[in-house]
Amino acid sequence: MKDIAKRFKANPLLSPGDLPSSTEGLEITCLLNPGVFQFEGKTWLLVRVAERPEQKDNIISFPILTNTGAIEIIEIPKNDPDLIATDARVINYKGVDYLTTLSHLRLLCSEDGIKFYEPENYPPLVGEGMLETFGIEDCRVALIDGKYYLTFTSVSDNGVGVGLRTTTDWKIFEKHGMILPAHNKDCAIFEEKINGLYYALHRPSSVDIGGNYIWIASSPDAIHWGNHKCIIKTRKGLWDSKRVGAGAAPIKTEKGWLEIYHGANDKHQYCLGAFLMDLEDPSKVIARTEQPIMVPSAEYELNGFFGQVVFTNGHVVAPDGDTVTIYYGAADEFVCGAEISIKEIFSLLNYI
Repeated sequence: MKDIAKRFKANPLLSPGDLPSSTEGLEITCLLNPGVFQFEGKTWLLVRVAERPEQKDNIISFPILTNTGAIEIIEIPKNDPDLIATDARVINYKGVDYLTTLSHLRLLCSEDGIKFYEPENYPPLVGEGMLETFGIEDCRVALIDGKYYLTFTSVSDNGVGVGLRTTTDWKIFEKHGMILPAHNKDCAIFEEKINGLYYALHRPSSVDIGGNYIWIASSPDAIHWGNHKCIIKTRKGLWDSKRVGAGAAPIKTEKGWLEIYHGANDKHQYCLGAFLMDLEDPSKVIARTEQPIMVPSAEYELNGFFGQVVFTNGHVVAPDGDTVTIYYGAADEFVCGAEISIKEIFSLLNYI
């Protein structure tokens, strides 16, 4: 499998120990999958910060948010017969799924795109209400006509859906609630309207009929979505055989809308690939890479909270129009950076 990503020598750029926890009694377990944008001449990351209590012998403990926003700690003995804890990320207790960590989103910025720090007076984004009691995750950021659109995963015992908040200054946010109901995630809004409509990629999921596929939808206002169409499916026997999902906002090129996406196989190895959509009708996929363009291979990608993972939902396109700096989650624990050439991606596309 071909890997065309040029990883930063400074990787990992961020590790759990680099940030303070949000609340006394919790510790940061993972830093994951940042949304990326440029603002006031700097590169910014909206990092998913996953926390939990320090673990005790023979007990699994994890936090959830109450409907009022307070943090509640749940503790379960590991030998409880009603506990299923075979996955580091999700447990099942008495028939109900819980996340082992509670995530919020935290803003960091950088003058050089490598050394990131938390600026003052930019509050974290946290889960609010009954649809976000398990936290908010994996934000994508799209800039359209001077407004930033934040699509993120809202998680609760009601399911997993897509939330939306908008801002112009990153201090005051307008909350639009859940725009795509459960079960849905990996929502990336295009950064310009096409024929007067907003477009977005998203990933509804089915456990019985269908699968974890990438869909596209359109909207008159970026809040109410319709005209849904499935455009990218998993491929049996390949690196993306189990699930696929959109990365960041598609990149507009002369050849079409280019999307860098993630895929996973039945061994839960996450790689990155790409596909190309028609400029005037992005519901038409015109090309796709057969092999991944980035494969977990560095030590920090192979080993961590959940190894064998590279996962991106944020990037910056350089003024040369070819170099894409992707910021990505590695092994569900670290934030890293890499550069990929659009021309190299084009050379690997198979036209349909």
